[in-house]
Amino acid sequence: MLTTLLLSAAIAAQPAEPPQDYAADARAALTEHLARTPVTGRAKNVIVFVGDGMSTSTATAARILDGQLRGVDGESNALSFEKFPYTGLSKTYSHDFQVSDSAATATAIMTGSKTRSGMINVTLDAQPSDCGPDAPNRLQSLAEIAETAGKATGLVSTARITHATPATVYAHVPERDWESDDDVPEGLRESCPDIARQLIEWPAGDGLELAMGGGRAGFLPEDMADPEHEGEFGNRLDGRDLTAEWVEKAGENGAYVWNREQFDALDAAAAPRVLALFEPSHMQYDADRADDPAGEPSLSEMTAKAIDILSADEDGFFLMVEGGRIDHAHHGGNAYRALTDAVAFSKAVEMALSKVDPAETLIVVTADHGHTLTISGYPARGNPILGLAATPAAPIKAQDGKPYTTLGYANGPGAVDGERPDLSDVDVRDKDFRQQALVPSGSETHTGDDVPIYAKGPWAHLLTGVVEQNYIFHAMRHAMTYEDNAAE
Repeated sequence: MLTTLLLSAAIAAQPAEPPQDYAADARAALTEHLARTPVTGRAKNVIVFVGDGMSTSTATAARILDGQLRGVDGESNALSFEKFPYTGLSKTYSHDFQVSDSAATATAIMTGSKTRSGMINVTLDAQPSDCGPDAPNRLQSLAEIAETAGKATGLVSTARITHATPATVYAHVPERDWESDDDVPEGLRESCPDIARQLIEWPAGDGLELAMGGGRAGFLPEDMADPEHEGEFGNRLDGRDLTAEWVEKAGENGAYVWNREQFDALDAAAAPRVLALFEPSHMQYDADRADDPAGEPSLSEMTAKAIDILSADEDGFFLMVEGGRIDHAHHGGNAYRALTDAVAFSKAVEMALSKVDPAETLIVVTADHGHTLTISGYPARGNPILGLAATPAAPIKAQDGKPYTTLGYANGPGAVDGERPDLSDVDVRDKDFRQQALVPSGSETHTGDDVPIYAKGPWAHLLTGVVEQNYIFHAMRHAMTYEDNAAE
């Protein structure tokens, strides 16, 4: 039956592109690979892009969607980072879980050590009371190393900047949910600074030069109205306005912005120290960004502004950029928003490439963990990746006689009890459509599969093969401190 189905699809299919000379394409790729020469020497700048939840299947589906949105062949398309010269795979388990959360996986990337799930930048032995700048069991982040060395440092995320992955730039907590002081158990609030407070009080060097993303509520007192959304307030119990403290600490160059107009007005040449918080919680999905009341910059625009500001430091910079909402859309069983955010993530990487010298800047693109997204069903080449699995003649039917989408999830909110719904008359390409799932769960889960690493720049060739996730840190640190290491 499989052979018959594939033959029927091949006969009916029309080429998505003019006929290709696959052998010539492969020979050209071989020539390119043979000409590659590893770049060595110190990396003045290091940029790590984390596509939160960007599994291999997510990258594949985003590649196809990106091509289809641009009117070219999606299957042979390539995302910006898929053109990087060096690739590898990262093993994502944490110390105690086969399938980890973002706190432990991002900690591995940022500190070079695996830890327990739910912990941020602390060792396996950390206890709930191990808090504060002098607490034991702290793991030093690459950003702290860079800041101590005199480099500029920053982070950009479409999630709350106190969320697990961006928090690994600067925070040390035994519990990832302690984002604001109202999240910390009452008896520990004095001794255990929350994540938002740790950003403001970060003791490394002269502190972060910039932090852009969501999470405004965690920086504002509970009696302060949100400037954008009526009826919403801050959630801090200590009465502190951390946005004002940021500006005061930064001095005359301090800037706090929360909308598009203020963001656009930032003068990178003046080297401002910027705290940008565009939402009380996470920023909008890229598919919904145009509808934001106060306007939000894209991930590419934030990346560009961050590089422009950080590049003013003659000693170089470290920057983390997170596509944080790829993960959230997957948890919701919504491939449309996950993939459009992955495409936006690719554009941010492309923007960074246009602004730095690849001879002195190491760019690493990876994910913290995967998701259960699948691509299946023998659809013909050129079939809409968000559509029903189909040949050019008709949708492909499952054993129950009903069509199904090419994309699906192993678990999640798209599962139903009882008979599977008929999707024949459903607009499965609508941005609010939830893909069908096998196992019902309120939130689709992470996966334990390896995730890709893409690297370009000084010492990028170290990031090949199948490696432990915490190895990524050691390769980046080697690139950033190479001349120091060579002199020892």
